[in-house]
Amino acid sequence: MRRLLFTLTLLSLTSAGAALADDEQQLIQKGEYLARAGDCVACHTRIHGKPFAGGLAIKSPVGVIYSTNITPDKRDGIGAYTLDEFSQAVRRGIRKDGSALYPAMPYPSYSRLSDDDIAALYAYFMHGVKAEAVENKEADIPWPLSLRWPLSLWRMTFAPDAAPFDASKYPDATVARGAYLVQGLGHCGSCHTPRGFALQEQALDETQGEAWLAGGSVIDGWSVPSLRGDNDNGLGRWSVGELAHYLKTGRTDNTAAFGAMSDVVSWSTRYLTDADLHAMARYLKTLPAGPSPAEKAAPPPAAVARAGEQVYMDNCAMCHGRQGEGIARMFPKLRQNSAVTGPLPDSLVKIIREGATLPADNWAPSTVSMPAYADTLSAQQTADLVNYLRSAWGHRSAADITARDVEKMAAAHGSGNDNTTGWLMMEAQPYGKHWTFQMESHAEAQDPAK
Repeated sequence: MRRLLFTLTLLSLTSAGAALADDEQQLIQKGEYLARAGDCVACHTRIHGKPFAGGLAIKSPVGVIYSTNITPDKRDGIGAYTLDEFSQAVRRGIRKDGSALYPAMPYPSYSRLSDDDIAALYAYFMHGVKAEAVENKEADIPWPLSLRWPLSLWRMTFAPDAAPFDASKYPDATVARGAYLVQGLGHCGSCHTPRGFALQEQALDETQGEAWLAGGSVIDGWSVPSLRGDNDNGLGRWSVGELAHYLKTGRTDNTAAFGAMSDVVSWSTRYLTDADLHAMARYLKTLPAGPSPAEKAAPPPAAVARAGEQVYMDNCAMCHGRQGEGIARMFPKLRQNSAVTGPLPDSLVKIIREGATLPADNWAPSTVSMPAYADTLSAQQTADLVNYLRSAWGHRSAADITARDVEKMAAAHGSGNDNTTGWLMMEAQPYGKHWTFQMESHAEAQDPAK
């Protein structure tokens, strides 16, 4: 009888232990998914570096900040953080030692993450990520701007308190889920919302005014489009299905991801469930158009238009078509393309000079690249081409650009692979084993999903 009781007790304990282990594994897997939604790897991994070991240079107006090691290494990473300390860092921007994080970490967006999601992220980073003994690099910011205490003042002034997300103000659970992802883990406002005098986002959700996701800034040479209901520079002409497909694949019949958005698709949104992508699209489509755009400029003189058209026919029409019609999901249309119809020409100039590569995925496993024309077209030819595109198929809310404008943009933002993700300006991102981008191979980079 005793032997039977002992056996039953042992079986019960074994079963309970297995159930506990299964629950922990599910929590880790949930955390991995949430880390994908937050695109954590893109900022916290340098080119050819170890996943999440930090070291990516983030160029800010006050100097260069380096992303930190967030692996569970106890000396160099966050392995010594408790759950509460992890929550304080993610949602409030406070490090383990009590000092403030640089707001390059989008903790104002993460402030609305739920306790359950924070616990899942903590489980993943502590038990699902390999510890890497990679020392953190000190920020390259001159004194006195390097002092940390002003960051605490910034946090208290501009960052919201960590508070539960209020789903009740949205029309249904799907839109609420989309709002939670866009405003929180997705931190879409970090790029798509204009910033104020202290580099704070001018709005953190739709209740704080038309600045929310209104675009209009230039990040590392890329003009940032609106995610509101604008027709020319926003999502007014997009359907929910098109937007969800774009987030999944980086391409639609009308456009393709480039610049920072290539990173977002490659490292984050393509891993999300169709339900979550649909929810994000539903939420974004609830946002009305932003402030009225500027008056359209007059068409360029006929001679200028002819010069740009000739450059287009010689270099672009083979792929994009004589009428800018493109080839669906391969060579983007130029008609109704936000890079062409938007109020700023910066993205067009950068794409023409540096080329671009469509993100690859299971749906479209082959990357399609546009070559760089910086060494082929002169500054004047580039200006003529941009003016022609914006005149023929664009919004043209601003005057024509000149060769001197092109030269200034090239000098300010350089050329080559300087793709961006996140806050302000950033160096090139790490790419997975099968990725190439803008003529530079990143075959040594490691994708934590591999």
